[in-house]
Amino acid sequence: MTKVIFMGTPDFSVLVLRRLITEGFDVIAVVTQPDRPVGRKRILTPPPVKVEAEQHNIPVFQPEKIRLPEETEKILALEPDLIVTAAYGQILPAAILEVPKLGCINVHASLLPELRGGAPIHYAILEGKKKTGITIMYMVEKLDAGDIISQKEIPITEEDDVGTLFAKLSETGADLLAATLPELIAGKIIAQPQNHDEATYAYNIKREQEKINWNDSGEVIFNQIRGLRPWPIAYTTLNGQVLKIWKAEKVALSSTMEPGRIAEVLEDGFIISTGNQIGIKVLELQPAGKKKMSVEQYLRGAGAEISAGLRIGQTDE
Repeated sequence: MTKVIFMGTPDFSVLVLRRLITEGFDVIAVVTQPDRPVGRKRILTPPPVKVEAEQHNIPVFQPEKIRLPEETEKILALEPDLIVTAAYGQILPAAILEVPKLGCINVHASLLPELRGGAPIHYAILEGKKKTGITIMYMVEKLDAGDIISQKEIPITEEDDVGTLFAKLSETGADLLAATLPELIAGKIIAQPQNHDEATYAYNIKREQEKINWNDSGEVIFNQIRGLRPWPIAYTTLNGQVLKIWKAEKVALSSTMEPGRIAEVLEDGFIISTGNQIGIKVLELQPAGKKKMSVEQYLRGAGAEISAGLRIGQTDE
């Protein structure tokens, strides 16, 4: 039986690991990131993949840096036939990549060579793409640059956000892996090199990318809001305080009001003008120090001051 080591960390990886197990592969170990403090109380929390592995009594390794010789040796001592990674979070050294006879493969959440890097799902929405998908590829030391084994495309709708797309791509990745591995193990795969000239990158989201610039077009801002939901969440400011925008929709505007001004206040939302004739109707938000709420709730309480013409994001300029 093929001995497999699985490497992954977040929720995205869990379905992939689960599928390996249910398909009957001999998962001899799981490698994931160390437990991290989570939340305001900084409670030490295991990665989702660790929780899944322990439910199946699979040994778990959690190296801080897998490149360290002593950590690499632990992996090599297991003599895996195949290593499968999915959102693991560290680049594997050559010492590991060269050992499994069937190679090291990665389940990546984009249609490579587009969106190499750690945040491909965020960027697919931020960039307004109409489709994305899963690529299974051989791993090399360069970021997401290995030969392509298989791909599967899925559409992106305007109702999608990062959360829904993560769920769809995790399931797609698990399905594609299950369909690909028998061919790979049988030696029937002919991998295709990537066109590196067409590579684009999806580096981890930075804080400055979360701030809304109301001079941008309504389409760009709409994609920013859903492309950062449910984490890390796009924000603006009101009276110098952070105001997170959880949910919004695009609406047509007939006025030419200055970007960042409230064009209209409705019972279920308020509309903010942008750099073009597409306004942003805010539906759910989170004032500083408070929980997420509907705009209807907000307008009955802390947002009672909201009125047409009010400037949002004064300190963003």
